Amino acid sequence: MAMNDQGTGEYNGTFLFVALVSLGITVLASIFFKGFFSLVPILFGIVGGYITSLIVGIVDFTPVRKADFISAPELLVPFVTYTPSLSWTILFIMVPIAVVTISEHIGDQMVLSKVVGRNFIKKPGLHRSLLGDGVATIIASLIGGPPNTTYGENIGVLAITRVFSVFVIAGAAVIAIFLSFIGTFAAFIESIPTAVMGGVSILLFGVIASSGLRMLIDNKINIGEKRNLIISSIILVVGIGGAVIQVNEHIEIPGMALAAIIGIILHQVLPNKEVSYGKKSMFETDE
Repeated sequence: MAMNDQGTGEYNGTFLFVALVSLGITVLASIFFKGFFSLVPILFGIVGGYITSLIVGIVDFTPVRKADFISAPELLVPFVTYTPSLSWTILFIMVPIAVVTISEHIGDQMVLSKVVGRNFIKKPGLHRSLLGDGVATIIASLIGGPPNTTYGENIGVLAITRVFSVFVIAGAAVIAIFLSFIGTFAAFIESIPTAVMGGVSILLFGVIASSGLRMLIDNKINIGEKRNLIISSIILVVGIGGAVIQVNEHIEIPGMALAAIIGIILHQVLPNKEVSYGKKSMFETDE
């Protein structure tokens, strides 16, 4: 997203420049701004990146000009606009991806517990939050929406802004639903170059990775132990390296799913499992 042309998918130095400007503005806003402005560094990064994109000429306003001001989102209604069907091929494609979202959910909940200082694994409980993800994804898939999960970017925003209020999140959701009916606004958001979001995402994803490392340190996980070193190394290389298992022309297990599955298997089969939990369980966070 940060360095490739969104149209051709090939490397583009201009896109990389825009991404770095977006990232730089976000970092500076996070560190130096005070008061209210310190709560929205991501917004400053996106606005600054968008302005830079306008200057270098990579913004396409055509969809904005053509969009209707009031436009209802396209909804798919089961048995009205389409007939649901079961495909075993889709099942085998989606289950490995579900392993990734489950792993992400658990990791995000653990990081969120550290950031907020409350044990969300215990209360409301991992079983309830996972169930919430699953039910939300089922409902979304029935009406043509995207899958739902605890996106790492959102946890990164919470860690940066330190705004943890559920009322703020609920208010943002209501505003987002309202804005989805304004076609011009939706088209304007879509006109933001991927390089801008790619630059900002460098920080957001990095916050999650850094918070994960912090958890390992806080729980005194000994990476010097061969078992821990092997598991973490294989997960990192397989996941970041993009390894893929191609089952057939329809089914493949992508890198992140493969890394999660391999990590789970290695944890179960390698000896001395107790060294992977450190001085205390990762699930034991302060209330």
